[in-house]
Amino acid sequence: MRTRILLTLLASASWLSAALVPIHLRCEYLENPVAVETTLPRLSWEVTSAARGQSQTAYRVLVASSARKLAQDIGDLWDSGKVASGRTSQIEYRGQALRSRQEAYWKVKVWDKDDQPSAWSQPAQWTMALLEPSDWQAEWITFNQKAPFHTNRAELYLPPARYYRREFVPAKPVRRALWRATALGIYELQVNGRKVGDAYFTPGWTDYRQRVYYQTYDVTHLLKPGPNALGAIVAEGWYSGYLAYGLLVGLGPHKTGRDIYGRTPALMAQLELEYRDGSREIVPTDGSWKTTSLGPEREADILMGEVYDARLEMPGWSRAGFDDRQWEPVLPAAIYSHQMAPFFDNEGRVRMMDFGFIRPAKLEAYPAPPVRVTQEIKPLRITSPTNNVYIFNLGQNFAGIVRLKVKGPAGTKITLRYGEMLYPDGRLMTENLRKARATDTYILKGDPKGEVWSPRFTFHGFQYVEVTGLPGKPEPDTITGLVLHSDVPLKSSFQCSDPVINRLFQNIVWTQRANFLELPTDCPQRDEREGWMGDAQIYARSATYNADVAAFYSKWLREVVEAQFDYGPYPDYCPYPFMVGRGGVATGWTDAGIIVPYTVWKVYGDTRLIDRMWPSMTRFMQWRRKVAKDYLGIAHPDGNGYGDWLNLNEPTPLDYLDTIYFGYTTRLMAEMAAALGRSEEAADYQDLFQKIRKAFTTKYVKPDGTFTVDTQTAYATAIYSGVLPEELREKAGARLAQKIKERDHRMATGFLGTQPLLPALTASGHHDLAVRLFQSRRFPSWGFEVEQGATTIWERWDSYTKEFGFNGAAGNQNASMNSFAHYAFGAVCEWMFVTLAGVDTARDGFRQLVLKPHPPTPGSNPENPPISWVKVAYDSINGPIKVHWQRNSGVFDYAVTLPANTTATLYLPASRLEAVFEDGKPLAKARGVKILGFENQRAILELGSGSYRFTSLVTP
Repeated sequence: MRTRILLTLLASASWLSAALVPIHLRCEYLENPVAVETTLPRLSWEVTSAARGQSQTAYRVLVASSARKLAQDIGDLWDSGKVASGRTSQIEYRGQALRSRQEAYWKVKVWDKDDQPSAWSQPAQWTMALLEPSDWQAEWITFNQKAPFHTNRAELYLPPARYYRREFVPAKPVRRALWRATALGIYELQVNGRKVGDAYFTPGWTDYRQRVYYQTYDVTHLLKPGPNALGAIVAEGWYSGYLAYGLLVGLGPHKTGRDIYGRTPALMAQLELEYRDGSREIVPTDGSWKTTSLGPEREADILMGEVYDARLEMPGWSRAGFDDRQWEPVLPAAIYSHQMAPFFDNEGRVRMMDFGFIRPAKLEAYPAPPVRVTQEIKPLRITSPTNNVYIFNLGQNFAGIVRLKVKGPAGTKITLRYGEMLYPDGRLMTENLRKARATDTYILKGDPKGEVWSPRFTFHGFQYVEVTGLPGKPEPDTITGLVLHSDVPLKSSFQCSDPVINRLFQNIVWTQRANFLELPTDCPQRDEREGWMGDAQIYARSATYNADVAAFYSKWLREVVEAQFDYGPYPDYCPYPFMVGRGGVATGWTDAGIIVPYTVWKVYGDTRLIDRMWPSMTRFMQWRRKVAKDYLGIAHPDGNGYGDWLNLNEPTPLDYLDTIYFGYTTRLMAEMAAALGRSEEAADYQDLFQKIRKAFTTKYVKPDGTFTVDTQTAYATAIYSGVLPEELREKAGARLAQKIKERDHRMATGFLGTQPLLPALTASGHHDLAVRLFQSRRFPSWGFEVEQGATTIWERWDSYTKEFGFNGAAGNQNASMNSFAHYAFGAVCEWMFVTLAGVDTARDGFRQLVLKPHPPTPGSNPENPPISWVKVAYDSINGPIKVHWQRNSGVFDYAVTLPANTTATLYLPASRLEAVFEDGKPLAKARGVKILGFENQRAILELGSGSYRFTSLVTP
């Protein structure tokens, strides 16, 4: 009997592990969001199973108006019924019309390949945002702005943060309380003395005249019966603080680089109380609030830093009963309309503009993950280059702030300066910060128990912290690094036989984390931090492997559309604060408005995004057609000639690059038009692409297959973009390889040429050379940076060298133009996953995969042992993918795990089909494997989901 029971239990456990289980439910890419803007939200989930070849054949979604109804399987908002479909993402809600503040509780069950249903998933939920302007009762409030416009570029103007408060008493027992808040500036909220949420720099950076976001917080647990208090702190942020390089070059009002969008920050918020009896009450910002500038944040600038005087703290200021008689009444923000000043823009023009309160045209719920502290870093060592000056080396370059822990007399002033590097004598290197002061100051209140402080309205890019003014010698916990970035989930890992490459991968991820802060910036440390479009489009595909950036990019692309020039092209960076009206454009930068949304669609299957952007992208392509000459690109007469930025003395003409990008964006538009069912437009773009190809070949390709533009970047971009016809790829690749060998096996490419270089070499039959470049330790190379001590990707290959310091290998570098956290050259990560590891999507959304590993030939690299094994993991929108390949002499081992509900075409290196085995069995006996053929020394196999282990004989 016991044996029979055991066998029954084992059989049951086996069935359960093989069953299809829906997990990881999300709405609009987010888990349980509390403010969904769209009335047709998209739902997604993953399915998991231990069995091979398991797939979803149908699903049923239930959406209920309450958790109780959902538990009773009542979908009063939407019951999709059983839908025959394998889709698990981009599932559009099709139920009852949703209203503002609507709570929706949902779950899903799925049917597997044998039409067996799963159990219901765990429940998830979302709450609708405010959908109508009338839903807002709050007013924009501000303070009595007595200071005149700042006009002196020689002096910094850094006003204190403003504090706001009011008290209220809930009329009845509260079921749920949601607090919605936004600001022209950046804000932090408190309720009854406790901070609300863990986000930084809310509401985020937008073109505030066109759009501002708000956040929604569930603060039910912070309220109590009787008197309650609401509090907010508002700093200038991107709205009116120092912004980018405005001060450096004299942009903005009075050339001061600040007050770019307006000169007086403002707050708008409303607390929405739902009582247990179903009634509601709103506590809005209005004339009943009070404000003061007497708080401890004496300076609070997102670029320059923060000064905090702890002696001025106001204990209990956000608690009921606080004595606020010294505080001022707030003013309606509209009182500061029509504040005129001369605005100086990028083109050297000046015009009178209004920098008073301008109500944003759109107010929308924030649609992406917020900026959060995601990690703490302890110092590796503490040094003292001079008396009473201490340098904390955190061992890793990153973006963020610090936590200071200190004890000392009241009035003691501690200054913290930040830098990415040190001079040889141990001093902090700050030249590359330019006008960014990047300095925080803390003034002690004299607490005998000690004091702990972190700035809240600024961030820095740094590895080293210089601390002066400590009342004694530092302790190991005096400084702790707090890593800040948009909290996009990290999704991948990469390891291989080369430890330098393993460090490179870490550097790439760290650089992405440092720059994916609110928008994809160029660098986090100096006076820039803008959404540079060239960097963004180069790196977009790499970004999708390292993190789930669907919501992050979708949010930023709204700012891209809003920054678009009225005549069609996109600006160099978005948002675009220093230009009003017509501006110059840059080839390869402006094209990000097509390439980034294409990438999001390709990786996440997001057709709604490209449909939303279609009018904007169409305007861009109309401009491209209009300025083209005989289907060829041009060197734009009013453009910014960045070209192949930071190439190594091998520039590529702008008209050539413009032709490449004209063709490339046209090809991508054809694909996206087809995905949207716009068949006529798809045909039109495909026809245009062929005409561009023909014009390109006629002008630039010589009879022997070489180009009239003979640069590494010219060949790499032509091959990668597809503008070069396939039949000419081999000859072009041969010339590209020859040019690299002529430079002693070194690159000469810049931003536009480096990203496609290794893919072009592999695609044209020179993979071993690609791997050799990839593994090189010689200047210029990724390994060179690593061996110089890099912990992130540098803007320039020789931003620092052990031999020449900050002067560069050629002795001609500009130390003030050296970012040590610049992800553009980290775009090689795309090749690492797509080509070297061999993990790609065949169609949009990673449902159908292409697995095509590219091991280098043993002995092919005289400088370093060629990579002999690679192990990667990537958590796609359909679940985790794992690949581990290893090449030994004559044998190729390949292990792969595919998530349920996916299939893959595997191109496995092998000398012949009969020499391939799966788990020790011949292919004909391998379960879940279909033989498609054999070609070019590869067995071509179709795999269902599950885990597989292949071995094959290969040519030694």
